[in-house]
Amino acid sequence: MLPGVGTLINAVAILLGSALGVLVGDRLPERTRSVVTDALGLVVLLVAALSVSAVLDDELVAAVGSGPAVLVILFALLVGGVIGSLLDLERRLESVGAWLRRRLVRGGDHGHRFVEGFVTASLVYCVGPLAILGALSDGLGTGIEQLVLKSALDGLASIAFAAALGWGVAASALAVLAYQGFWTVVGLLLGGVLAPPEISAITATGGLLLIGVALRLLRIRDVPVADLLPALLVAPVLSWAVGSLF
Repeated sequence: MLPGVGTLINAVAILLGSALGVLVGDRLPERTRSVVTDALGLVVLLVAALSVSAVLDDELVAAVGSGPAVLVILFALLVGGVIGSLLDLERRLESVGAWLRRRLVRGGDHGHRFVEGFVTASLVYCVGPLAILGALSDGLGTGIEQLVLKSALDGLASIAFAAALGWGVAASALAVLAYQGFWTVVGLLLGGVLAPPEISAITATGGLLLIGVALRLLRIRDVPVADLLPALLVAPVLSWAVGSLF
């Protein structure tokens, strides 16, 4: 199977789910849309908790120790946050959403709602560890099973997201194509670059970022999650460096 097919399936699932969600959402009152968004926030919290538990994975603990494992995630977030804020990733992602709205929307959707749908959905679909691990597996030629599973989850989530946030959710398929396409190319070029401890570090870090996404959905705090995305690259490097010292 050609590399990239898994990501293409993922993008199509998001588009189909978004279209269905918009059809349903236009027939729902604003209060119902708000409840749907709250439900999504709670589900994202559940997924985040399961991912964060990877900090206790045997492979990561064996490589760096239980205490240092937490410190690896902490420093990954700190360093990643500094890098992301200096690069102004949150604002840039919002600017991409605004540009897409101008290009793709001709009335019928509020600008802020479109951007919020694009940014929120892009973060949810790209932050999860399956986005990286599944794309890497696709590039390595070891199968697209992880991305097929992610496609099913993202398609269902897109129905709920689009019902609450509109067509901006569909535009997030472009972010998924770019982001997962990058990791697929990494898999093609570098081969099996991630050992189990580094995978656990990415998973735990991604779980914490998903908590930030959940806080946004629940309207508790607008955590600049996009500014923290570089932590997903920093975490495996720190895990490898600390593990080499033990």
